[in-house]
Amino acid sequence: MRELLQLLKQNARLSNAELAVMTGKTEADVAAEIAELERTGVIRGYSVIVDEEKADRDAVSAYIELKVTPKPDCGFDELAKIVMSYDEVESVTLMSGGYDLGLTVTGYSLRDIAAFVAQRLSTLDGVLSTTTHFVLKRYKEKGILILDEQCDERGVYL
Repeated sequence: MRELLQLLKQNARLSNAELAVMTGKTEADVAAEIAELERTGVIRGYSVIVDEEKADRDAVSAYIELKVTPKPDCGFDELAKIVMSYDEVESVTLMSGGYDLGLTVTGYSLRDIAAFVAQRLSTLDGVLSTTTHFVLKRYKEKGILILDEQCDERGVYL
């Protein structure tokens, strides 16, 4: 199972035949294992990794840290459910350390993300503070290299 999942993480477009050859299993075994992983919720979905700079130069991403007050009956879950319902939010994680919830957010401009934080996130009951970190450049995403290798032809002259 672990090997199959690792291969799918690297390239979810591999066919069952290709996966069978790579894992030493039959196509039928691979198909059955994938079906079982999907049925039990181990595999939650399939996605594409996009080089946003090439696809849409105006897209802006940010990591947002939230310090929150957990609810007595449900801890952080209630606030996490509210936050993850917003279209701008791509991921929500419970974190250890200096903040409680970590968000990945995408918008069309710095102003869009700033407005989202100021008008929607910071006004939620239980949110104590937010810290926003804007993504300046992506080098690697979900194990896939994003950076195109470009050689700096400038030399060092002494």
